[in-house]
Amino acid sequence: MVPFAAAPDGVRLAVRLAPKAAASRIVGLIEDGSGGVALKVAVTAPPEAGKANDALLALLAKTLGLKRRDIQLVLGAADRRKLLHIAGDPAALAAQLTERLGPWLKRG
Repeated sequence: MVPFAAAPDGVRLAVRLAPKAAASRIVGLIEDGSGGVALKVAVTAPPEAGKANDALLALLAKTLGLKRRDIQLVLGAADRRKLLHIAGDPAALAAQLTERLGPWLKRG
């Protein structure tokens, strides 16, 4: 099971964010409570004035080899549960995410 799904103009990525962590990193997969999974990500930024969201998007762009402008927060600006949209070709992005997130997907 993967934390992303194809969308008409990209992919949607489910994330569970942990702000004010000791280090910014991808933790792994976590059940989302509705039968799916989300990517658990920790960031050192506090959950105020969008700082944690900005840190999340920057970390994912770097880790996934994407441009920051191609990742948007769709749902969950003030929630730990977030839905992100990554713009691009859905098939190519799915392959790229599977490769880049491979170590964490295998643990799930």
